Amino acid sequence: MQERTLRIDAGRFTVRLAESDEDVAAAQRLRYRVFVEEMGATPSPDDRALRRERDAFDPYFDHLLLIDNHAKPADPLDGVAGVYRLLRGDVAKQGCGFYGESEYDLTKIKEYPRGTVELGRSCVDIAHRGGAAMHLLWTGLGRYVAEHSIEIMFGVASFHGSDPTKLAMPLAYLHHNHLAPEDLRVRTREEFFVPMDLIPADQVVRAEAMRQIPPLIKAYIRLGGSVGEGAYVDHAFNTVDVCLLMDTSRMVDRYREFYQRASRGATDRILG
Repeated sequence: MQERTLRIDAGRFTVRLAESDEDVAAAQRLRYRVFVEEMGATPSPDDRALRRERDAFDPYFDHLLLIDNHAKPADPLDGVAGVYRLLRGDVAKQGCGFYGESEYDLTKIKEYPRGTVELGRSCVDIAHRGGAAMHLLWTGLGRYVAEHSIEIMFGVASFHGSDPTKLAMPLAYLHHNHLAPEDLRVRTREEFFVPMDLIPADQVVRAEAMRQIPPLIKAYIRLGGSVGEGAYVDHAFNTVDVCLLMDTSRMVDRYREFYQRASRGATDRILG
């Protein structure tokens, strides 16, 4: 974890970076509820006992937290309503590497000459989905990339379920319409490569594809995001993964728009 200056107070919610081991543990508790209890990921025995989803990369990431200031949980670790974890390229180069390297050949990202950040483990508590929560997390993310002069953000995003054939339509839609430019087109490692173009472009039904694409992936695409080549089946997490990449200039504009509207008392148009 790095500097702890980022903080956004927005009435009921606060967005800030984790400041302590307990903050990180609270993020891991929310991840456990979402990825293990909801989505069926397989935890280790220790994680199951603690009800925390953890891995060896957590100490290197910044953890962006969404806190519901109205919540009064019996266990303090249950007080986080949303999380993102963020690993800047300059930190990864110090020795830990990127989490996504276990799934994708990230050479093009590692050789990119300007600021990058890997995103991961994004989730929102079920009680706060469909409202302001994700918008606020994205606002915090926009501020983070602006403060650190980050030009490219990327990360693994997931479809629920581990059978790519059941996701042929949305995977093909992303491949045929939103494939990353060649200079940033990362590729699934050869031993894990799952083709995404399972359906020819002229047979893709956009409405059906969009119905199956998770909201987070849709949000990246709306902001100009693209995908790497090939998918990855993560059996431990019960997901099919794609690697999303995005130029951050649109995210920074979103962050600035939020503050311009907030100063005029018009945040509803951004937050819900």
